[in-house]
Parts: sequence; structure tokens; C-alpha cells
Amino acid sequence: MKLLFCCVALISISLAQTSNPQTASPSAITQEKQKVLWQKLEANIHEIDQHLDGVMGVAIDDLATGDQFFLHENEVFAQASSIKIAVLAELYRQAQQGKLKLTDLYTVQASDLVADSNIMGGLTPGVTRVTLRDLATMMIAVSDNSATNVLIDRIGMENVNAMLDSLGLSHTRLRRKMMDLDAAKQGRENISTPREMMTLLAALYRGKVLSKEMESDFFTMLSTGKDSWIPRDLPADLKIADKPGELEAVRNDSGVVFVEGRPYVICVMTAFLRNERDGEQAISKISLDAWRMFDRLSRATEYGRVVSPGNGVR
Repeated sequence: MKLLFCCVALISISLAQTSNPQTASPSAITQEKQKVLWQKLEANIHEIDQHLDGVMGVAIDDLATGDQFFLHENEVFAQASSIKIAVLAELYRQAQQGKLKLTDLYTVQASDLVADSNIMGGLTPGVTRVTLRDLATMMIAVSDNSATNVLIDRIGMENVNAMLDSLGLSHTRLRRKMMDLDAAKQGRENISTPREMMTLLAALYRGKVLSKEMESDFFTMLSTGKDSWIPRDLPADLKIADKPGELEAVRNDSGVVFVEGRPYVICVMTAFLRNERDGEQAISKISLDAWRMFDRLSRATEYGRVVSPGNGVR
């Protein structure tokens, strides 16, 4: 009986210690508080979605912990210029394999020019020579469509899709060049899903596609200045590597936000928009809500005490 009594007493003490928040491990406390923050972010995103007259898909990946949020993540959306992320990734992959050099020169041709080519359209055909890296800069920084098409011809549309296949991204496809309206009318749109674009960016970040050196240059290229919706309300000095896309009734933006110690991928895609400005604002609101959470998490102790630079601990 004494032995049985002692065992029961020990079990009671163990259960009491487990249920007492004062004796819980810091990691358990942290996880529970972070779960609450994720739930609040989820509620905010659902509210934004409810007020949007259109269809929205969202995918967010905490690159530090692997925690994720999804909303209509497997729906296929037209990508517009956001598909240029995949084009850039294949360009850098081929450079890494030695199939080309980013410093290879190309002579601009009059036949290259299509609409929305603000830089290429001002160059002198048959005379001006630019590097493949120059073309990539035009493609990302100002979304120059002629530069994009030259790169697609250089690296091969089929190679872009083969790279996507190697990552299991069967719903992300480069199916036409930029401004090919006939192809678009036939339904050959460039497409992806929030989950797959998130997966592509996470794979690039984690070194599954490029070497460390090439990955660093890739994200530097992808963060070149542009007017997009993920960064719109975020701090100007925050590194954000993203590529927006827009078509009639469509607004998208996908990228990596490099919060120190807590980087994350965010992909927001919209379609069937009654008002395209509403789609842009929805992306920016979700981006701001996500950043506010990750910024706090990056500066907080396990108990949720946020310590900002320059502030003393009381």
C-alpha cells in the first residue's frame, strides 16, 4: 500500500507541474503565444477576404519555423509578370551550370520589341549591346516585356517548366511569352497557385535550386526597386524580394520578406476583381498584417517581451 501511495503521489505532482504555467518550459510558452498571434493574423486575412469583391488566394511560410498559413492555396491564378520569378530562377540555374554567363552579350533587335518595354523600347536596334544580367534587371526592376521575351528565348520555355517539374510544381507553368495576346485568347496563360509560388520561393531561399552565391545574387536581383504591393506599407529599409503581376481583374504579388531572424514568404493572388485597386489594397493590408506579426516575433523574448534597438531592459 505504501508503494502504491507513493506512486500515486508522484504522478499527482508530475501532473500538477505540467499543468502549472509557472513551471512550463519557455518553448511551450512561446509556442502557445505564437499560436495566438497566428490565429489573429488568420482572422485579419479572412476579414480582408470577406470584404474583397473578387477571389483571393494566400500562402505564407515562416522560413524560421516552417509554420504556414493558407487560404485557397491550391487555386490556379493567372500570374502576369509574377511568372518572371520562374524565368529568373531558370536563368540563374543555367548560369550556375555553365550553360551561359550572366555577362554574355546580346544585341537588341527591332523584332524584339513588344508593348510595355520602357527600357528596351528606347535602345538602338542593331547597335545597342546588353548583358543577360542587364536584361534580367530590366525584366525585374521595370518589368520590361521585351527583355523578358529575349531571356525566354535564350533559356528555353521548356527548361523553365522542367525546372518547375523538378520541384513538383505541376500547376506553375510558363505557357506563353509576354504580350502574346493570341496565346492568351486561346487560354495559354502563365499560371501558378499561392502554395506552389510559395514553395518555389522557399526552395530558392533554402538552397534547393541555386548555390549560396547564386541564391544571394538572385534575391538581390529580385529586390531591385519596383512599385509593388507587398512592400507598399512596409519600412523602406526592409529587404523585400518580390515580383508583382497585373492583368485586367487580376492583381498578384509573391516574394520573400527578409525580417532579421524571421524571414518569410508571402504570396497573395487575386482574380475576378470588380475593382483592381481593391485587389492592390488587399495585398498591401495582408502584407502589413503579416509583417507586424513577424517583426514582433523577431524582436521578442520567449515570454513576448519585445525589445527594440536602443531600448533598455527594465
